[in-house]
Amino acid sequence: MTLHLFDTATRSLREFIPLVPGQATIYLCGATVQSEPHIGHVRSGVAFDVLRRWLQANNHQVTFVRNVTDINDKILDKAAEAGRPWWEWAATYERAFDHVYETLGVLPPSAQPRATGHITQIIQLIQRLIDTDHAYAAEGDVYFDVHSFPAYGALARLDPDDQQQGESLGVGKRDPQDFTLWKARKPGEPEWPSPWGPGRPGWHIECSAMASSYLGAEFDIHCGGVDLVFPHHENELAQSRAAGDGFTRYWLHNGWVSLGGEKMSKSLGNVLSVPNVLKQVRAVELRYYLGSAHYRSMLEYSEQALDDAAAAYRRLESFVRKVNDATADVRVGKWTDSFAAALNDDLAVPKALAEIHNSVTEGNKALAGNDTAAAADVAAQVRGMLDILGLDPLNQHWTEPADTTAAHHALNVLVAAQLEQRASARTAQDWTAADRVRDRLAAANINVTDTPEGPTWTLHQQ
Repeated sequence: MTLHLFDTATRSLREFIPLVPGQATIYLCGATVQSEPHIGHVRSGVAFDVLRRWLQANNHQVTFVRNVTDINDKILDKAAEAGRPWWEWAATYERAFDHVYETLGVLPPSAQPRATGHITQIIQLIQRLIDTDHAYAAEGDVYFDVHSFPAYGALARLDPDDQQQGESLGVGKRDPQDFTLWKARKPGEPEWPSPWGPGRPGWHIECSAMASSYLGAEFDIHCGGVDLVFPHHENELAQSRAAGDGFTRYWLHNGWVSLGGEKMSKSLGNVLSVPNVLKQVRAVELRYYLGSAHYRSMLEYSEQALDDAAAAYRRLESFVRKVNDATADVRVGKWTDSFAAALNDDLAVPKALAEIHNSVTEGNKALAGNDTAAAADVAAQVRGMLDILGLDPLNQHWTEPADTTAAHHALNVLVAAQLEQRASARTAQDWTAADRVRDRLAAANINVTDTPEGPTWTLHQQ
């Protein structure tokens, strides 16, 4: 294969040449598990799942690491507001993210390291930076000296003096542009012992330590959202290179999912949680929607766009199922040359989907002409191409009884009504009635979790 990827560092399309022939090592900045995942959170998971599948289809052994940030200021603040232990809060939403990734057909990572599980590696990396005069300790904190690394700012192509790290000045910080590697203990916060005193790691150092722990001092591809280029990825690159590691050879960044022209985020209050969106469309249709635009483009959300994507997928699905019903055996075939050319051009999924839709048009013509054999050949190709995109309608992951979607919708309506009754009882301080609703749902294997955004529920499968 001759795959070309747009490398953020060079702002150019570069041929992908792995460090080790036949292998590909990929690190994806995963979730900060502070709240329910929304569709903006999981776009990167879908986008780079396609990259992984395409590499595997072309005989690469892929090691894919997606981390979990399970300790940071936002997690601590939200857990404290809710009166829940920080570790329980993080674990709750880590499970929520895992469930969403699985629901959307995202392949499980080769490893999913947590920041709190790698304190030793983080401390070792910080010490290397101190020993080479790229970092300094002050009042229990440790900071990276930005001016000690002349190439700082090259990834984002920004003048660091004009940017903000998003951190307070801090006691002992020499320059506002320096960023925190280790945070000194604060009352009520979790802490770990270190040579500089008890505390916890900063955000940026976590990913550098975890990436090198699993993929080595140099690896192939680092992925993440475009919003992470500065300061997160800029800081990862600086501290890793300053410590003597080659770090990543290609940087790939996906665009936002936006709403009203603004990035979808909790702070803007314009959040569409995945569970809510899945009340409108099936999981496979949401995956189609999230992956249908080029991964580097901004994806402007609207209900109409979501409905259009769902309808487009159903056209592909209908063709494959019709042919399979007619022949009882549509295999997964090989993709077309045009499809391969599209994906080799920086994962141009829109072009790849256009090729699939064109194939379906030809296949439907064959069906209309009662040429079942020709239609079956086309359907096999369509399955092969959709499989690369994680969308094969005959894949066991997506096969459900015909009435499953309707049943899920009915269950959502019934549980929502029960939760409304519980909310009314709680407002009236009728705790007995509120507990009775919760117990009734629990008896039906429906677990209710109260969050600052309101109650959420999950169906416990026995």
